Amino acid sequence: MAIPVAKLMISAMAVFLLLSDSFATSEVPSMLVHKKASLNRLKSGAQHVLVSIDIYNQGSSTAYDVTLTDSSWDKDRFEIVSGNTSRAWERLDAGGILSHSFELEAKVKGLVYGAPALVTFRIPTKTLLQEAYSTPILPLDIFAERPPTDRFDLRLVAKYGSLVSVILFVLLFVNLIATPSKSNAAKASSKKKR
Repeated sequence: MAIPVAKLMISAMAVFLLLSDSFATSEVPSMLVHKKASLNRLKSGAQHVLVSIDIYNQGSSTAYDVTLTDSSWDKDRFEIVSGNTSRAWERLDAGGILSHSFELEAKVKGLVYGAPALVTFRIPTKTLLQEAYSTPILPLDIFAERPPTDRFDLRLVAKYGSLVSVILFVLLFVNLIATPSKSNAAKASSKKKR
C-alpha cells in the first residue's frame, strides 16, 4: 500500500517541477534598478547631490513604456540643479541598460535617507503595469563637518613617487654589485687555506 502512495508522490513532484520550470523560463522582462548618490561640496559652500540610476533588463523579453520616478527628494530640502527626478523611455530590450542622472542642491543640513526609486513598465501579455524598485542609497550627511584630509602627502607621492622608485632601484643595483656574495667570500677563504 505504501508503494503506490510513494509512486503517486514522486509523480506529483515531477509534474510540479516540470510546471515550475516552464514558468521560470517564460519570456518576461526582469528589471534590476541600481540607485547611487554622492555628495559634492563646492568652493562656494553649497553642497550638491549627484544621483544616478541604472536600469538593467535581465529578462528575456522587451519591456515597454518604461518610466522612472524618484520622488524621495523633498522640495523643501533640495532644489534641482540639472536634470529631472523622473524620465520615460519607449522600450528597454532584453539585456539592455538605461541610465539617468540628475543633480540637486541641498538647502538644509542633516541626514538624508533616500527611498528607492520606482520603475514601472508594461509587458505585452499583461494589462497591469509592472513595478520594480531600486536599491536604496546609504544615508547622506548633508553639510557635515569633515576633518580636513591631508592631500599634501598624496600630491608628493604622485609628483615624486616614480623618481624615488628609480633612485631606490639604482641604489639596490649598486649595493648588489659592490657587496660580495657569501658564496664568493667562502670560496676565497677556502683558497687561502690551501
